[in-house]
Amino acid sequence: MKIITSATIFNDAVGMRLSATYSEIDDTTGRVISDNIRFDRVIIDAEAKSAGDTLFAYATTSIPE
Repeated sequence: MKIITSATIFNDAVGMRLSATYSEIDDTTGRVISDNIRFDRVIIDAEAKSAGDTLFAYATTSIPE
């Protein structure tokens, strides 16, 4: 199985991006097959982009005074 271990969204010149890492675990033994593999994607799905916009809006309201 593959398990997401971190995820970040950010905006750059090409749009909103997702950068994430995952680990792959053997379903039978629980042994770690691979660890901290990184991938990046430009978010093009409208629903996912809307969720990202919501998180950015929340982050904006959370900026310390």
